[in-house]
Amino acid sequence: MPDERRIHFAPFALDLVNECLWKGTLAIKLRPKAFAVLEHLLSHPGQLVTKEDLLAAVWQDTFVGDAVLKVAIQEIRGALCDDPKMPLFIETAHRRGYRFIGRLGAGGTVTAPPRADERHEAPRAFVGRTQALLRLGQRLEDVRHGSRRVVFVTGEAGIGKTALVDAFAAGMARTGLRVCSGQCLEQYGMSEAYLPVLDAVRQLGREDAHAVDVLRAHAPMWLRQMPSLITPAEREALAREATGATPERMLREMGDALEALAADAPLVLVLEDLHWSDFSTLDLISYVARRRGPAKLLVLATYRPAELVASGHPLKTVKQELLARQQGEEVALEYLPGEAVAQHLAARFPGHHFPRGLAALIHERTEGSPLFMVNTIDHLLAERLIEARDDGWRLTAALDAVKVGVPDSIRQLIETQIDRLDARDRRILEAASVAGAEFHAVAVSAALDEPVAAIEARCEELGRRHQFIRECGVHVLPAGEAVSRHGFIHALYRHVFYERLPASRRLQFHRSIGRRGEELYGDRAHEIAAELAMHYERAGDPRSAARFLHQAAHNAILRSAYREAIALSRHGLALLTTLPDSDERAALALKLHITLGVPLIATEGYAAQEVGRVYKSARALCERLGTVPELSQVLWGLWTFHILQAEMSTALGLAEELLRLGERAVYHGVAMRGHWTMSITCTHQGEFPRALEHFERALSLHDPERYREHKFLDALSPEVALRCFAAWSLWFTGRPDSAVACVEQAVALATSLSEHHGLAHALVFAAIVHQLRRERPKAKHYADMATSVSVEHGLVLYDAMARIVGAWAAGDRRGDADTLEQIRRGLDAWHGTGARLMRPHFLSLLIDASDPATAGDMALEVLNDALATAESTGEGAYDAELHRQKGEWLLARTPADVDAAETCFEQALAVARRQGALSMELRAALSLARLRQRRGGQAAVHDLVAPIYARFEEGFETADMREARTLLDLHAAR
Repeated sequence: MPDERRIHFAPFALDLVNECLWKGTLAIKLRPKAFAVLEHLLSHPGQLVTKEDLLAAVWQDTFVGDAVLKVAIQEIRGALCDDPKMPLFIETAHRRGYRFIGRLGAGGTVTAPPRADERHEAPRAFVGRTQALLRLGQRLEDVRHGSRRVVFVTGEAGIGKTALVDAFAAGMARTGLRVCSGQCLEQYGMSEAYLPVLDAVRQLGREDAHAVDVLRAHAPMWLRQMPSLITPAEREALAREATGATPERMLREMGDALEALAADAPLVLVLEDLHWSDFSTLDLISYVARRRGPAKLLVLATYRPAELVASGHPLKTVKQELLARQQGEEVALEYLPGEAVAQHLAARFPGHHFPRGLAALIHERTEGSPLFMVNTIDHLLAERLIEARDDGWRLTAALDAVKVGVPDSIRQLIETQIDRLDARDRRILEAASVAGAEFHAVAVSAALDEPVAAIEARCEELGRRHQFIRECGVHVLPAGEAVSRHGFIHALYRHVFYERLPASRRLQFHRSIGRRGEELYGDRAHEIAAELAMHYERAGDPRSAARFLHQAAHNAILRSAYREAIALSRHGLALLTTLPDSDERAALALKLHITLGVPLIATEGYAAQEVGRVYKSARALCERLGTVPELSQVLWGLWTFHILQAEMSTALGLAEELLRLGERAVYHGVAMRGHWTMSITCTHQGEFPRALEHFERALSLHDPERYREHKFLDALSPEVALRCFAAWSLWFTGRPDSAVACVEQAVALATSLSEHHGLAHALVFAAIVHQLRRERPKAKHYADMATSVSVEHGLVLYDAMARIVGAWAAGDRRGDADTLEQIRRGLDAWHGTGARLMRPHFLSLLIDASDPATAGDMALEVLNDALATAESTGEGAYDAELHRQKGEWLLARTPADVDAAETCFEQALAVARRQGALSMELRAALSLARLRQRRGGQAAVHDLVAPIYARFEEGFETADMREARTLLDLHAAR
């Protein structure tokens, strides 16, 4: 018997004092209930312990179902790397209980006892894939040495892709290596972002508490999406802490987490049926494959090539790119040869006396399709054409009779097998086919209106017999109840059952399953929104389907899966067009438009025409519905579009409307948004003091905690954006040092929030602040950083801005051809996003980098174009500088146009004074004073420059202030 402190069963020991499982010196965490179940089984070695005894011993006064016990057993098997089909430690006694079959010891080496054949159902033979298994084994060896690998296992339906992967994974599990798997499901298609990855990682988290710790440390955004692995309190805390979601962050987090999970031993991530996968899962596969550095990670992905050709699925492109870059490889499965059929018969029917031609007949009829082959043999057994006799297995009929008795197609075979089913089992599987490729008993119960326990028992029996379905673990409902989960062994089985149902019956089942799911999940129904949307759509309820498509799109945005969010939103809007016009339809359409606008901005930019169309449609719906909570979001979306289009009058009207709405509406954040939009609009219009007033008011109304709840609606933090624009206004109003401090605060805040969009924004604004201060090295430093962040995260808008400023800052001499070309390319990229804002400012930088000796009249044409653009749009922030630059270029002409230049300087001075732009006023006064000094007006230096210089309280080391001081000192010395 074991001692009082530890129970030994090599290579493990159960530490009763510390409640921990040990494998050598490695501690393996088990949840308390799983630990108690293992301890109870170990205390009764070799004995059958019934489910009732285990539930009574471990859960005592708490009433729980069998599924809870399954969860514990599953966790134990995961910790022991024990394959339930070929167990070494925990054996299942079907429908009765469990038995510990390992040998106990007092600390020495012990082994598992031989298993009695009668305890187990004979496994299906796996033959004909030796070479494929060898290739997978070779890739595993690469992974053991730290070389990450992505392998695509391909072949048509029924060719044995899953069987190959399962056999390989089972071999890995028996050696103690970890495997986690997820499956793409046809009913979701490309709508549910990261579906197979979430399933795989969730499975790993349920089996290994260490995996949850890794996710907590490396992938908090992902852990938020798996509520069954964490408590509600922790999920709420993660929602507060895990800010700054972007597609790039989602990829980076999971890449880091997978590598951390595979740090000590290889990890295999199995992703099945990628021909039904979403965009985001494909992005993750590419990202993991392309990451640099060693990783003991093997990604095994299965798909059907024919599906890719028929659907134009993006997996084809992803796979081709990975293969071309030698970052992935393909294992293509062909039909089995004739000898493989003979091997299968020999393995499945040991010592048989079948005629020599049976294997050839089966191969001829099935053409070597593994699925067809297995079903054909099952058919022969069911028809008693194969029977077990006293002297072994025999064929009971002539080969010609066998040939006549086997249906010609796999579908016919399946139909024949279905017809043999008990009527109740057939009804259960028909309802299950409506529930999905994977399902739980509660969904089937809802369709049939029958007790869950009875359905669960029948599914377990069918799964045990490997009859159409298999066990897929446990599903935990929101209330904490665990129920068994099953799945169809092959998609074709589900299709046949589904198509047998009359259309009216299918519709009824979908409606009942949808309603039951919504009822069970209650206020957590958003977690299964895509599934509910599918059921309601197929139930002929487009209103409910659109409602959950909106929620599914929201879920996709939270995962930064923007392409999925766009597709879901558009699909919801399309469904609504089938409904009669009503305020209810309009309200739901409004929500879908807003949800569509967010990912469109993220993928196409603020100024994209499609963004404008979406928000304009949303505005029309608001006008119909009146003042609704969504109005502020619509006004915000419209404002961003029009401000980037440089339509200042329209943008100002929207900002003022937001401000008025904030005064009378109680909706959170509206007043802050009103002052925020006014601050930015006023900055671009050149109303700098007014812009700063709105900045102060917006900042006082900003609540960072409340912002986190709604941040997915904004591209960046209000506080980051506000400080960036405030920095510009501070420079213009004569506070250049305060401007630097303010924009540096914005950069620091964006960095702390891990918001790549906000960081790129802040870095670009920092570059422009230093450009305004004429500090080229610092402007280039920030521009280069902005370019790096923008390129990494696909932020085209900020990349264009950063390249323009960076090229200007890098110019060693005026007229440098490369500098001018880089600025022009940046301008083209900027216009390519649809943006028209800041064009006058950027044209000014192009002219500032040009050589007066060669640019000539072209420069004046560009400056006139910039001034005309500013006048037509109302974007007056850079007017003073443009007038001043024009004057300088007029003076540079041969002969100089002195009078016209003086007029330009006077205009620049007047604009700056009107705008309260003290920095621009000084710069214009310097140009005018130098001109008038040349014309003999020595007093102009003092009269123009000294009063302006005296109004400054900071920034005395900037280039403009040094020039002013030098000019004043020279004048005083005369």
